Amino acid sequence: MTEMSRDAEPARSALDELLRQHIAEAGGWLGFDRFMALVLYAPGLGYYSNQGQKFGLMPQSGSDFVTAPEMSPLFGRTLAVQLEQALQAAQTDELWEFGAGTGALAAQLLGALGDRVRRYSIVDLSGTLRQRQAERLAPWGDKVVWLDALPEHFAGVVVGNEVLDAMPVQLLSFDGQQWFERGVVVDPAGRLAFADRPTELRPPLSEEHAARSFAPGTVTETHAQGEAFVRTLASRLQRGAIFLIDYGFPEAEYYHPQRNGGTLMCHHLHKADPDPLRLLGQKDITAHVNFTGIALAGQDAGLQVLGYTSQANFLLNCGLGALLEHAGIAERAMAHKLIAEHEMGELFKVIGFAVGEGFEAMGFARGDRSHTL
Repeated sequence: MTEMSRDAEPARSALDELLRQHIAEAGGWLGFDRFMALVLYAPGLGYYSNQGQKFGLMPQSGSDFVTAPEMSPLFGRTLAVQLEQALQAAQTDELWEFGAGTGALAAQLLGALGDRVRRYSIVDLSGTLRQRQAERLAPWGDKVVWLDALPEHFAGVVVGNEVLDAMPVQLLSFDGQQWFERGVVVDPAGRLAFADRPTELRPPLSEEHAARSFAPGTVTETHAQGEAFVRTLASRLQRGAIFLIDYGFPEAEYYHPQRNGGTLMCHHLHKADPDPLRLLGQKDITAHVNFTGIALAGQDAGLQVLGYTSQANFLLNCGLGALLEHAGIAERAMAHKLIAEHEMGELFKVIGFAVGEGFEAMGFARGDRSHTL
């Protein structure tokens, strides 16, 4: 086992103590995916379950990052066009959202779709965020419901904006000869530190890229939980469609030799850093999405891939351009960030699935990149 220590931190927090307890119970080494799950979701202590501000346009608000619905209401209004087509195709009037954040996207979709939606179900692990969502969505009354977990069977159209990137990942490192799984330990000085141990895990490369060589020192991620999430949706969704929006790449780009440091990143006060062992519970921890793995998980579970494209292509296909023509200057400037190549337009991608034969989803009409997955 190899270890990498860090500088000392201030007095331990309750979350720090909880992590040390889990490390001890795990025999002194806690896999990074379990560490990430605790740091983000431990009840009352984790980043998404404590009282801290998460979402906002500026760091002055105490927020750490901004998502597309907070950036512009035109995001939800445009997405609603695709969701309405999917509701019609599936002959359903139920929308499901995972990880609804501040409730901004739900409000935009409910406002745009009106009576087309009879029930809007939100699945969110954060009790704190649920309270904020309930306040924001109060005008829609009983139409909005919250669930702790998916039912065994359901029908509807599912949407998840920046959900996959917040799911715990496993970290792998390569020394030139052998793969290791990275976990967290308490080092001899009493500090939390990374430690690697040999593993049979490998980057999940398809046959096309199986011969790819990795440079010594490579660190990367695998997305077992994100792929399991898609398989669970596939097993329980009896009729409907799924649209997932997040930042990421297809496999060939995700595991490109030049991306040998991986994609794991933390966000605090609108600044990014690579150290998840610091400011525990005070900042977000994310990893980019391997959309090839997500697509294959859905396909293998019986879903039909409707398409895969950039957020810019998707929103323009759904009519954002026409909405921008009638927007004011300030609103247009913010909405432009949704499609600008150097902002969200290219980094963020959209993948769609359907149960059964599927349909010609308008969001992928032009610029579909499914062939790159």
